[in-house]
Amino acid sequence: MTTRRFWLLFLAGIIALGIISRTIHTGWIVFDKYLGDALYAVMFYVILRLCWPVAPARRVAIAAMAIMTVLEFFQLTLIPLHMSASPNLLIRIAARLLGTEFSFLDLLAYAVGIGCLWLVDSRTGRRS
Repeated sequence: MTTRRFWLLFLAGIIALGIISRTIHTGWIVFDKYLGDALYAVMFYVILRLCWPVAPARRVAIAAMAIMTVLEFFQLTLIPLHMSASPNLLIRIAARLLGTEFSFLDLLAYAVGIGCLWLVDSRTGRRS
């Protein structure tokens, strides 16, 4: 299997797990809330890895965490919250993807997800 194909299949699996984590409620906040947040950050890592296949894993992890941090702090503008009240379905979906409530715990979940994938990626050295 080519490396690109591996990352694409991995991305599909992450998206599927993320959807499952948001639709099946266990009553356990780590699964119901923070697993989805960590997977969301991992998704950005994988997208960056697909776009930047020869970059060191450390650089991809830093870029992914920077993107996630910007997205989380953007929530403080309340723009995504106002978007979530839009009558337009696509705008409401975009608001859901951006998130509407800032949380330092979300940043921690992002860091855990990115950190775990960074460890695996840097150890295996998968490249295109």
